[in-house]
Amino acid sequence: MLKSLEWFDVVVVVAVLLFLIVASMYSSFKKKDSEEYFMAGRSLRWWSVAGSIFGTNIHAQQIIGMMGVGYSIGFAQSHYEIWAVPAILVLCYIFIPIYRKKNFFTLSQFLEVRFNAHARLVYTLLMVAFIMIQLIGGFYIGSRTLGLLFAGTGWDISYVQGIFVIATITIIFTVFGGMESVVVADNILTVIMILSVLLMGTLTYMQPEIGGLSGLLALDHAEANKMHLYLPSDHPKLPWSGIFTGLTILNMFYWTTNQYQVQRVLAAQTDRDAKLGAIAAGFLKLIIPFFSIGVGTAAFYLFKSRFGADSIKPDDTFLTLLKTVVPAGYGFIGLILAGLICAIFSAIYSMMNSVSTMMAFDIFKKYIDPKASDKQTVRFGQMVVFIMCSIAGVLAFSTYDPTSSDNFFLTLANQTSYIKPGLVIVFFWGVLWKPTNPIAAVIVLASSPLIGLGCDWLYENVLTNIPFIRETFGEKFNFLYRVFTIFILGSILLVILSDILNKSGKSKTSDYDLGISLNGIGQTLLKFMLVQIPFILLTTTGLMSPQLAAYPAAIFCMGLFLWFQKQENNSLAFYESDIFYAGLLTASMVWIMFYFA
Repeated sequence: MLKSLEWFDVVVVVAVLLFLIVASMYSSFKKKDSEEYFMAGRSLRWWSVAGSIFGTNIHAQQIIGMMGVGYSIGFAQSHYEIWAVPAILVLCYIFIPIYRKKNFFTLSQFLEVRFNAHARLVYTLLMVAFIMIQLIGGFYIGSRTLGLLFAGTGWDISYVQGIFVIATITIIFTVFGGMESVVVADNILTVIMILSVLLMGTLTYMQPEIGGLSGLLALDHAEANKMHLYLPSDHPKLPWSGIFTGLTILNMFYWTTNQYQVQRVLAAQTDRDAKLGAIAAGFLKLIIPFFSIGVGTAAFYLFKSRFGADSIKPDDTFLTLLKTVVPAGYGFIGLILAGLICAIFSAIYSMMNSVSTMMAFDIFKKYIDPKASDKQTVRFGQMVVFIMCSIAGVLAFSTYDPTSSDNFFLTLANQTSYIKPGLVIVFFWGVLWKPTNPIAAVIVLASSPLIGLGCDWLYENVLTNIPFIRETFGEKFNFLYRVFTIFILGSILLVILSDILNKSGKSKTSDYDLGISLNGIGQTLLKFMLVQIPFILLTTTGLMSPQLAAYPAAIFCMGLFLWFQKQENNSLAFYESDIFYAGLLTASMVWIMFYFA
């Protein structure tokens, strides 16, 4: 904990937070109709989309949780950021054209158009459950962090008081400001968070025990080998095989079917703003592996040298680093604390804005009062925010232990892994396979959490007794494997039920025209695989080092996107096209995944 805050650090914290409140709440004084309140009038430019996506995505759970995982497990946690790039591209070139074609407020509206009203309702209920789990977790880690931040400063905050503060500020921001206030806050938060993690990371790498990133790599190679992306397939937390199966599904959920993330691109002014905003957010995400997760790994060696092995709890890595490497009295601690406090609130604002949007349009206007005015719709959404925050606050107090030493980020990912695969199944099959039956889609949506529970029981009681399976996949059924298993079994169930129901004629598939062609995307994906497979084979057989292969693999990847851009006959200069930046983002991903193999 911090023993005291210098007066200048206090001034910085207060000044940053006051600026955030004034800037983001300015728009709350404007009178808004429902589209302005829930969708910011669909006026966001690409930089606002990028800032809001990043501010929504990188929150306290990730800054604190991922640094803690980097400390306890290593750089492999970076896959959560790096492997998001394919999902961002799927969002940009498959789902953005579909979602924005009809000016949807919620993704559940797409499901109603593609399937039926029941699919829309089930999606809404599942997403509300998912957001509630996230909200409870956000209140827990946020309150715990506030308590640690202010302990010993004279402004001590108990766990209950921290929950109350977070809930109150969330209600004020979301209820009175709407999405425009949330987006303004997200963009300010993004700038502050980036400055904070860059400052913290740089100061950590500068420590004599570390000697910069190159020093960390040399130190790591000589000792624990934590700076590698790929862990054994039986690793209990982050197996490499789970990354390319279950994590792929989780990222597809987060970036293409998750209301509170996708709502940012729905509110963009143009399709190009939506695509460029998502791609720019992808570049910002690539900061996190090196200035959060890698810093956590550096902290492992730093703390081991100064305090002894296993002396710090993983989720306390951030705050211990703060008091260890950041000099007091210059405002640096104040800036970093302001960034962390901002991160506590950023995702919570966004989740609440999205859940109020879904409840207002998918429940209130759909079932309760279809003729409701804009004012009544907005009021209902505001009431939902108050109720959700109240329930989440009570559950955060009663279900989480603020003294826990578990990796919170992985705990939360495990808790939500039962809900996400079913949503991905229905959205992706609905786009890729026209015969997908509406009734089959609803059944799979509703039953996917039960399939996950069944998978847990089968593995722990039957399959774990088979030596080959136990040695390959571990004693426990990792949540990444569970996610992929739910996706496979759910997809099989969807196809079988669709075939039976379509033949029976009891329900018809939709004639909805998606308005996109997948042929060009499929051909580009095939070419990408053909380009990368030789480099994968060369590195896995030992004929070429991963570090050497990283460069030609990235260059060939960029060349493929430039070829695709030329095929599109785009009149824009190459540096003005979203495809060029998508290629640059993908090439960066490829380089990292080879270099740190």
